Amino acid sequence: MDIFEAINKRYSYRGSYKNTPIPRGDLQKILEAGLAAPSGCNTQTTSLIAVDDPDLINSIAGMVKKNGFEGGNPPAGVCVLTQRILCHGSAYYNVQDYSAAIENILLAITALGYASCWIEGQITTSSETQEQMAKLLNIPEGYTVVGFLPVGIPEADGKRPPYKMFSERAWFNAFGKEA
Repeated sequence: MDIFEAINKRYSYRGSYKNTPIPRGDLQKILEAGLAAPSGCNTQTTSLIAVDDPDLINSIAGMVKKNGFEGGNPPAGVCVLTQRILCHGSAYYNVQDYSAAIENILLAITALGYASCWIEGQITTSSETQEQMAKLLNIPEGYTVVGFLPVGIPEADGKRPPYKMFSERAWFNAFGKEA
């Protein structure tokens, strides 16, 4: 699948997953895609943990479900961590860094034939959940858990929701200007 096909096929999957293990080679490709994302000032503030242990996955799924996520238990997932590192006086780019990494990860997941969903709010709005995940995954101080991306083969077919027309959201040379 080329990059444009992956971009146009990617959608947020919130359903159940088949109980099919994800090969470690695929998980490594997914992690490498995330780590290849751009990073402000090359601070490389994003770190990743692939999780494929069923007990750990069930614990993490339980945590995000408790906070409102309705997806099923995947066979694997990626935990996204960030560090707040100062760059250029008073600038921090960790949010941009992990956002770029997450998008790369989502595209890699799609390109490999799996489905996922960017789970962030169910984690970042609960310091208790962040602390529980950090303890569960042995994450040291200085790192903050900011997301979890399930990885698996979807039980049901999914599709992208309708998007607004190109002409409603993108222009050339000026806002609202037709080509």
